[in-house]
Amino acid sequence: MPMTVEQSLATGRLVIDLLRVLIWPVVALFVLLYFGKSLRRFANSLGEFSLKAAGVEATAKRQQIEVAALIGAAAASKPGSPVGDTQVMGGDAKEIANVVEQAATPRALNRLNAARILWVDDRPENNIQERRALEALGIRITLSTSTNDALEKTLLSRYDAIISDMGRPPDPRAGYTLLDALRQRKDRTPFVIYAGSNSVEHKVEAKQHGALGSTNRAQELIQLILSVILEGPN
Repeated sequence: MPMTVEQSLATGRLVIDLLRVLIWPVVALFVLLYFGKSLRRFANSLGEFSLKAAGVEATAKRQQIEVAALIGAAAASKPGSPVGDTQVMGGDAKEIANVVEQAATPRALNRLNAARILWVDDRPENNIQERRALEALGIRITLSTSTNDALEKTLLSRYDAIISDMGRPPDPRAGYTLLDALRQRKDRTPFVIYAGSNSVEHKVEAKQHGALGSTNRAQELIQLILSVILEGPN
């Protein structure tokens, strides 16, 4: 006796339900047999990725130690702060740690690795430790020893920040001369004065000229530079 339409539909639904029960085990078996080696390689790659991620963290930790040591050496080598100075080894050490903690993380290092700074100083040997600390964070530094050379370099390349000393013979206010010239041609590159004074008066005057800040302290200098690169100019 032939099946009615209703019976045919019911039989069809039964077959579909049975296939739904059987299809996924069959597919899973096929995938395991056909792609077994690839799946094992994928699982191994996940383990390698975890190891690489751990390596990035370890690299960041090593950089933290290196940068902290360089900033500490720079702070201790400044006039009035001989190596072993209790201020450098005490309160300043905490500030150095805070600077490094902000900078030497995997996310921050990615941004710092793309940053470029122009450092203007007629005696660049005075700032070796500070430069090494920034370079240890991945920042690329271009040196310049005169106002005219710095102005030429800023026409040819873009920098994330400019660091300048104050006096360069024969101009005792060369830092402001450079800054004023840049601002007059509408160059708004963040500018930091790194000179012998840390007085409030000089900080105020530097900002009046358009500088981001003025300091004679290594940790404050690096904090200013990091704030520009990681957070952007105010």
